[in-house]
Amino acid sequence: MKRRRTALLSLTALLATALSALPAQPAGADEVEQVRNGTFDTTADPWWTSNVTAGLSEGRLCADVPGGTTNRWDAAVGQNDITLVKGESYRFSFKASGAPEGHVARALVGLSVSPYDTWYEASPVLSVSGDSYSFTFTSPVDTAQGQVAFQLGGSADAWRFCMDDVSLLGGVPPEVYEPDTGPRVRVNQVAYLPAGPKNATLVTDATTKLPWQLKNAQGTTVAHGWSAPRGVDVSSGQNVQAIDFGAYRKQGTGFTLVADGETSRPFDIGGAAYEKLRLDAVKYYYTQRSGTPIREDLRPGYGRRAGHVDVAPNRGDSAVPCQPGVCDYTLDVTGGWYDAGDHGKYVVNGGITTWELLSTHERALHARTGQPAKLGDGTLALPESGNKVPDILDEARWELEFLLKMQVPDGQPLAGMAHHKIHDEAWTGLPLLPSDDPQKRELHPPSTQATLNLAATAAQAARLYRPYDKAFAAKALAAARKAWSAALAHPAVYADPDDGTGGGAYPDTDATDEFYWAAAELYLTTGEKQFADHVLNSPVHTADIFGPSGFDWGRTAAAGRLDLATVPSKLPGRDKIRQSVVKGADTYLATLRSQPYGMPYAPANNLYDWGSSHQVLNNAVVVATAYDITGASKYRDAAVQSMDYLLGRNALNMSYVTGYGEAHAHNQHSRWYAHQLDPNLPNPPAGTLAGGPNSSIQDPYAQLKLRGCVGQFCYIDDIQSWSTNETAINWNAALTRMASFVADQA
Repeated sequence: MKRRRTALLSLTALLATALSALPAQPAGADEVEQVRNGTFDTTADPWWTSNVTAGLSEGRLCADVPGGTTNRWDAAVGQNDITLVKGESYRFSFKASGAPEGHVARALVGLSVSPYDTWYEASPVLSVSGDSYSFTFTSPVDTAQGQVAFQLGGSADAWRFCMDDVSLLGGVPPEVYEPDTGPRVRVNQVAYLPAGPKNATLVTDATTKLPWQLKNAQGTTVAHGWSAPRGVDVSSGQNVQAIDFGAYRKQGTGFTLVADGETSRPFDIGGAAYEKLRLDAVKYYYTQRSGTPIREDLRPGYGRRAGHVDVAPNRGDSAVPCQPGVCDYTLDVTGGWYDAGDHGKYVVNGGITTWELLSTHERALHARTGQPAKLGDGTLALPESGNKVPDILDEARWELEFLLKMQVPDGQPLAGMAHHKIHDEAWTGLPLLPSDDPQKRELHPPSTQATLNLAATAAQAARLYRPYDKAFAAKALAAARKAWSAALAHPAVYADPDDGTGGGAYPDTDATDEFYWAAAELYLTTGEKQFADHVLNSPVHTADIFGPSGFDWGRTAAAGRLDLATVPSKLPGRDKIRQSVVKGADTYLATLRSQPYGMPYAPANNLYDWGSSHQVLNNAVVVATAYDITGASKYRDAAVQSMDYLLGRNALNMSYVTGYGEAHAHNQHSRWYAHQLDPNLPNPPAGTLAGGPNSSIQDPYAQLKLRGCVGQFCYIDDIQSWSTNETAINWNAALTRMASFVADQA
């Protein structure tokens, strides 16, 4: 199975994604202090300082920190030669104060030598009077080169930091993580459509039906009925019952559902929230832009300097060289979107993302409920708004222009192919604004898959931008043709699965699906026989491509199939293509009905995959497309119901969309949406989708907290958990597509 391998540094730097589950705390381990002289009674030895003036003051170590530094690590106090034992739990505690108040100290335990891995960190906001702090974590490594450090830089103004009673005590009992799942009545915490399905899940030990009441904002019961026992839900291990209150169709806000002595979190009945989500899901991309300043007036709270535009400390993206030995030229690859929580830009993930945004617009042009004006000019508050081009096309073009720049120039080996990715030479830590990234940037080798992503999206763009910019449409089609020819000449040039330093590898050893997708888009744009023949002769064309995990950057056949089914053309056998989509939707519909939490996603062996949130949504896209094809209400209702899981009707009773629902994800792994680490930085913007449960829990923080987790419980809303809680452009593309569909049904 193809899988995203970002191996992002996060707060654990270069710890391998393949880290196995941490071993249990050794039985009877003694508590052992690892810090020497943490009380500063007579001396500061063996503590070191960097770019601060430090000394003892009233039994504390105090440091005068200069203003005007850029990074946290530009001023620091620490102690090296700390010994850590893999699998042992430690209590990291200290007292600290800051004057004036409001400054932040980044307290960490990590590696004292390159690559300076970080194994635990906290960033308390300090008061003048001082506070005591205590944290427990489990070491993922054996080392005698550990470090306890307090990073103090990054402030425009000078300030004074004091600390005392610094301790790193080994052998303490590990903390047992128990997620707060709130009330046992699990609902879509955002909104149900008045004429749509309304379902909830009740977690209960009861095995017989129970009464329920729907209450309005005044607490008056407006509907009632009986639940239906569903037994033990495999995806969560919970005994559950189902509640269906779809017969109630009046609009309103502040409804709650009461059952088994529990009251749900509040929700609305109406379509307004989905109209807002339709916009927010796409507005996310503007703050992901590389190579341009983000305007504060357009995104209050998210304004920042341009990243990677050759302004120090950036090396910049205007003349990026290849990795050593790959090529002898440089390319201007400015622009595009930062892919996820890092500063990398990847053609394979950018491709599927761009396709899904463009397809959101294209569906609106052809579907029975499509409303293209809803994402039209002036809807998204972009710098380009007002140019008489739909805003969703303006946003997608920011990435398309970057994708075109990634094509190997004429006269070079592999001319016409596309470089797989561009990112930093080495991993960076968190938090780090794009404009503060000091790393050298590198182009990575071309790949067949990247080339075909370029061919597919550029071909699709050619037909959609033609009414607005004929020159750009022609440029895109020419690039698509060139990429197609290059891929045919080099059909098996694959990305190195071990090329994961400084950015994700995105490996894929089967380009059959990408060839099918690219041929489909080229045919739909040109109508040419050569592309029709490739589509009809591809083994993918008649294969069952709608599997449990849905489509993604590494499984792109569905992109071609869905467009062939919905974009008007004269391709022979189009009715069979449409029937295959409906058949796939029937499979997902059956899955949804079998799941007590009502989602069209049931991965094999209950092993939730990386980015499971967007897989739920992409499966729902297939169901929604079946509605567009047939007009059958069962597909419409199932697609609409699929949103419930993302917006709170799940085992953790939380919305995976930032800003939506009473309890929602807001600490996604990101270098600049890093409020959890730096109060001066924001949380992700409203409408950001979290990756969601991931049974493989590749990051050490998740391994510490979620060991032995079952399905839906393999998630934690913490910036350290890059394998369960990252943000990514392709995930938000799925949210964009489905939020727009649901809003159209309102």
